[in-house]
Amino acid sequence: MTATESVAPFRVTTEFWQNLPQMPTAEYPGTQGYIDDVYSNPNGSEMSAGYFELRSTDAPLDYHYAYDEMKVVLEGEFRLENLDTGQVETAGPKDAIFFPKGSRIRFMTPDRALAFFVGHRSFAP
Repeated sequence: MTATESVAPFRVTTEFWQNLPQMPTAEYPGTQGYIDDVYSNPNGSEMSAGYFELRSTDAPLDYHYAYDEMKVVLEGEFRLENLDTGQVETAGPKDAIFFPKGSRIRFMTPDRALAFFVGHRSFAP
């Protein structure tokens, strides 16, 4: 890269995870899931990243991945079940998770869990 080439600045966002909006209750009835993108396709990238929080309820959160995604658990514990294969795993703090495109995953938590995610999903033109 030469000194004349333009490079976009990097970004730092703090405390974004503290006020996540609730996921649509009509689409996810009985669950308490909260999610938001910190960055949606910044500078035309095909990546999006944000935070996902789940609080314990009697209703699990079932999600279909239309894109590849990775999560890193920051706090708490997720119990994960692949609805197609029956695979069940538990992920806790500092655990990394990969969800391949097409996965149907059931999320549960005994109390509360918070994760950071990066998804390969483009909303950019």
